[in-house]
Amino acid sequence: MDDKQLQIWVEEISLRSFGVPFRHRARFNGRLRTTGGRYFMKSHDIEINPAQLETYGTEEVEKIIKHELCHYHLHLTGRGYRHRDPEFKALLQKVDGSRYCQSLPGQARRKPLPYRFKLVCSDCGMEYLRKRRVDPKRYRCGKCKGVLKLGNL
Repeated sequence: MDDKQLQIWVEEISLRSFGVPFRHRARFNGRLRTTGGRYFMKSHDIEINPAQLETYGTEEVEKIIKHELCHYHLHLTGRGYRHRDPEFKALLQKVDGSRYCQSLPGQARRKPLPYRFKLVCSDCGMEYLRKRRVDPKRYRCGKCKGVLKLGNL
């Protein structure tokens, strides 16, 4: 499938599911890695991850397109278009769009940074684990108000 066929497909889905035409550009973007698609608020264009189509097929991509069209139509009408907005959630459920896209195989999940630093209270021995380095002079122990010392794990 190329960009021209995707454009026609998005226009058909918009008319069939929303009853309103899609008047902007839809295209594939092979650089997308962690998302199925995205909607641009300034240009009102939609980009779709082609790897989703290759991996999961047209049914899953149609749900992604419906998700992006929910952003599109709600934004253009001045209603709540963000993921957290109740209008977005209701419209997405009404048109049977996907809330989240499936992760692609081979994509490693990001691991949270392990704790690298430890603040230790010199009075009571209370330990505070931190991912980022902090200046211990700016803080005191929350338990006894003692002086903190920075150490590595």
